[in-house]
Amino acid sequence: MRFALSDERRGFARSLDDLLGDAGLPAASRRWADGDSGPGLEIWRRLAEMGVSALGVPEAHGGLGAEPADMVVAFEALGRHLVPGPYIESVVLAPPLLAAGGGGPSLEDLAAGTAIVTAAAPPMAPLALDAHVAQAVFVLDGAGLSVAEPGEARTSVDRSRRLFEARPAGPPVRLEPAVAAGALDAAVLACSAQLLGAGERALATAVEYARSRRQFGRVIGEYQAIKHALADVRVALDFARPLVYGAAVALGEGSPDAGRDVSAAKAATSEAAHLAARTALQTHGAIGYTEEYDLGLWITKIQALGTAWGTTASHRARVLSAVTAASG
Repeated sequence: MRFALSDERRGFARSLDDLLGDAGLPAASRRWADGDSGPGLEIWRRLAEMGVSALGVPEAHGGLGAEPADMVVAFEALGRHLVPGPYIESVVLAPPLLAAGGGGPSLEDLAAGTAIVTAAAPPMAPLALDAHVAQAVFVLDGAGLSVAEPGEARTSVDRSRRLFEARPAGPPVRLEPAVAAGALDAAVLACSAQLLGAGERALATAVEYARSRRQFGRVIGEYQAIKHALADVRVALDFARPLVYGAAVALGEGSPDAGRDVSAAKAATSEAAHLAARTALQTHGAIGYTEEYDLGLWITKIQALGTAWGTTASHRARVLSAVTAASG
């Protein structure tokens, strides 16, 4: 199977890069972490104007009814540019749950970006991300969806991810198990795409630094050890990318193997992005540890996303279980 983006999707990716590349996102991410959500919400508004908030909403409710591959393009850009906010919860998870009768904000408001939703979905996502900016908070427990009240805030290794306990505030609405499972798989896929984008950015930053930093009279990128380390990252990301798009195709087609494929993508992107972060840090040396240097923002983002929406171990176990069952 060949995964080549259409011209339309390539254009969408370029438009997102153009917008986000000029949005001052490292500074906005730092301000979000410090409690000032203004710049981040302005970026939310601008992305909504480009249709990002409408991707998962059916066309009948003012959305785009986009395919999972379109979600991957968008979320890879969000990861590449360090965009803060509960995009997975509001753009990917919420629309199918609310469309199935989960209540909360209207789908039209979700599509327009005027309503923001977040949710906890234990055990994969036990805490609700950025409940302080959301108009609605939910808890998805199995196939039961409850309106929730945000509770105590918890710290994350990524300071721009503000996590909150979520306490159900009423009886759950029972959803079709397939709807809940599909929404969760879509959320995992979106997280995989974010990891892919963040890993690509960490690699690009390391390559740029290796081309300019001189040591012992040579640019450090000329040393074999650094060349090989960066090449290993390139290979890892290139192997992870087809798994992400393959999972998007499987999810879009309703394949019975979609869950397995989504978990394979999450495990691969988590490991590839972690390798990219570690290698970028090693390439930069001591400057990579400093809080003022932007690379650290991507490193902590990758570390947090690696365990968000399921750990690597849990997704590997899911793949193993599916393969074992299929082999008899």
